[in-house]
Amino acid sequence: MLLMAAVTMAKDIKTVVVTTEPQMHCESCEKKIKNNLRFEKGVKKIETNIETQTVTITYDADKTTVEKLLKSFEKFNYKARKLEVNTVLD
Repeated sequence: MLLMAAVTMAKDIKTVVVTTEPQMHCESCEKKIKNNLRFEKGVKKIETNIETQTVTITYDADKTTVEKLLKSFEKFNYKARKLEVNTVLD
């Protein structure tokens, strides 16, 4: 019984890596992205990296989608594009 309850309560936590336009070039850019994304429904964690020009978002897929997350960047005048994991690791 407990196992069934745990399975039904499990969340669908996923991660997406994006790059932005304009690109991040300072700590202020990172703060702008983090401060705006943290209010999006389902967002669990946001990591920015100026060196690789990436934003890694961990989110609850039961509450939001990659498409909604990408669109949310437009609210603060950025464009976001999803990267494939191999792109980041190269």
